[in-house]
Amino acid sequence: MALTTESASKVTPAHLSRAAYVYVRQSTLTQVREHTESLERQYELAARAQQLGWPPRQVVIVDDDLGRSGAEATMRTGFQGLVADVGLGKVGVVLGIEVSRLARNNADWYQLLDLCAITDTLIADGDGIYHPGDFNDRLVLGLKGTMSEAELHLIRHRLTAGLRHKAAKGQLRQGLPVGFVYDEEDQVVLDPDESVREAIATVFRRFDQLGSARQVMLSLLGDSVLVPRRPTGSRRTSWAAASYPAIHDFLTNPVYAGAFVFGRTRTDKRLDDHGHIVTRTRLLPRDEWEVLIPDHHRGYVTWERYERIQDELRANWRAPRGHGGGAVREGTALLQGRIRCGRCGRMMQVGYSGTKGDCPRYVCGRSRQLYGTERSCQSLGGKKLERRILDEVFSVLEPASLVATARALATADDEHRQRLAVFELAVERARHGADRARRQFDAVEPENRLVARTLEHALEEALVAQRRAEADLAAQRLRRPTKLSDEETAWLTRAGADVRAIFDAPTTTWRERKQLLRAVVREVVVTVHPERRDADVVIVWEGGATTSFAFELNKTGGHFKTTDEDTVDLVRRLATRHDDAAIAAILGRQGRRTATGLGFTKSRVASLRVSRGIPAFRPPAVTAADEDAAVLSITAAEKELGVSRATLYRWMRDGFVTGEQLTAGGPWHLRITDELRRRIVPEVPDGWVSLDRAANILGVARQTVLHKVQRGELRAVHVNRGRRKGLRIEVNAASPGLFETTS
Repeated sequence: MALTTESASKVTPAHLSRAAYVYVRQSTLTQVREHTESLERQYELAARAQQLGWPPRQVVIVDDDLGRSGAEATMRTGFQGLVADVGLGKVGVVLGIEVSRLARNNADWYQLLDLCAITDTLIADGDGIYHPGDFNDRLVLGLKGTMSEAELHLIRHRLTAGLRHKAAKGQLRQGLPVGFVYDEEDQVVLDPDESVREAIATVFRRFDQLGSARQVMLSLLGDSVLVPRRPTGSRRTSWAAASYPAIHDFLTNPVYAGAFVFGRTRTDKRLDDHGHIVTRTRLLPRDEWEVLIPDHHRGYVTWERYERIQDELRANWRAPRGHGGGAVREGTALLQGRIRCGRCGRMMQVGYSGTKGDCPRYVCGRSRQLYGTERSCQSLGGKKLERRILDEVFSVLEPASLVATARALATADDEHRQRLAVFELAVERARHGADRARRQFDAVEPENRLVARTLEHALEEALVAQRRAEADLAAQRLRRPTKLSDEETAWLTRAGADVRAIFDAPTTTWRERKQLLRAVVREVVVTVHPERRDADVVIVWEGGATTSFAFELNKTGGHFKTTDEDTVDLVRRLATRHDDAAIAAILGRQGRRTATGLGFTKSRVASLRVSRGIPAFRPPAVTAADEDAAVLSITAAEKELGVSRATLYRWMRDGFVTGEQLTAGGPWHLRITDELRRRIVPEVPDGWVSLDRAANILGVARQTVLHKVQRGELRAVHVNRGRRKGLRIEVNAASPGLFETTS
């Protein structure tokens, strides 16, 4: 490049004393590989720096940003290092083949110009040398930066406009999901591999049966059915075990419905805490897609079926607060996700009770959860309501039950053959892989043991895969449904089919029962009237028709009327001394149950008392006559006498204190008299000795001394304080004993 005298005169000894930075950048890796001439021109700027007077050792080439766009500087480490060195005064001149190589963003460009002007740094391109501190040079550089930024916009606009125009006609060549390929005329066609097509078709067929992406995944995993996968940009199809993302992709990608779609996603940008630009791709709702052309090519399902699949998947989502839905679960609540509160309009929640946890109850508790109200909106038991709903459902299904059953039996064999197809193709694919591995192993030279061992291992794996596929096929063939004879079919036509018997059959799962119910019932609206003990029920059928009826609720406490009389009599006796919580604890320790098999709780004991007219426990008022002899619980006696619980139990066991217990497992009560209180002293009286000392003095056993105390032949006291706590006996006295029993 020829330099003008005016441009060369801008280079001063001060500039030559610093380094010359040559900035090299290509926007993409494809440009790095293919646009080699442009890359060579940029590297040749090092020779130009030497022509301007910089020695080779002072020429620095910055090529860290090869393959990175100049639209922003956040990800260009080379440019950031260049700007930093300019700010530190290390750079005399910055050389670039053109302004667009340095930056295509005016914010980054003007930041570099300002630093160069402050630090007396030159900028050189193919047209000349500029000093950003000079007004005319700054004006030229500013115009070049503006033109570079505008050029980027124009390039993007041209490319995007052409791409969108081609997409609007459905002619844009996009990456296809597994199961589709482009033919020689760039038309989208189904994959020629029959096993790939059958595996994808199996996914859609099983979703029709199960209604849940997760259940489809579990079904395929249970049958060891592999699904095809093809990474983006790859032409090779691989096989892997079913996963939820893979199944979800099959069910939600509109390409499988034969549609051409463009603009399903949008890329959003934001700055993170470190100032870096973070991009996030999100899916757009269908009404925001730029291009949607149904029936663009042959698909695996129709567009109408695709839309129904999306509705079913959306209904399977975890419902937000106040809404129902969700996939069918394993629980016994048939109306799960279908029962709505007639008061607040929210979907009611499901709870379970009973000894086996299989008694459903529907509760509208959202107001208490969300707004802290004292009571739930409404609740009711599920068994009786479900029986009434089923009566209505089967009365509606009865005219169609015969036709539906006959059609199901007629198509059972066809469905079995469709199910076998994916396994038969898997066996064929496994045999082909085994034959190919055998041919490769046979073709290897025997002397090349390293390669032979590897091919032998691959052959063994292929043979194992073949045997596994053949075993899976054999297992599926054993599941072939029994085909009815002509006589049996004719009898069925005359006699009809009982759909309710099929519904109640033990082989029918709760999930299948709910699927049947959801096929005809959209939702059930219930409004409970506690004062009347009934509810208004509205069944909303699929299609919009409704059925209304009044529903009588169970009476509160009614199930306790059948509680056995022995338990009722025990509750009547316990209620004279204990509250409901204590009674429930005693009944629980004895293993007693309600009439329905539930454990007793405070509320259930209260309900039983009310239904049997048993008054609640009220602590008796203490009178002057009771002050001399009070009946206290173990806990109260501990505080009253100042002795431990173990000591009181030992006194009862030895017969020193009289204890009362209404029933086994109930609490003990002790009769405390003034005489007993006087015998509990804080200090040992003079001359009184311990039990062991008394036995030694009298020359008898310890038990004999205790018997003498019981009979009143010896007097004794109990010390409840200090280190000498315990029983103390007056050996030389014959007064009545402390623990004398009364006749």
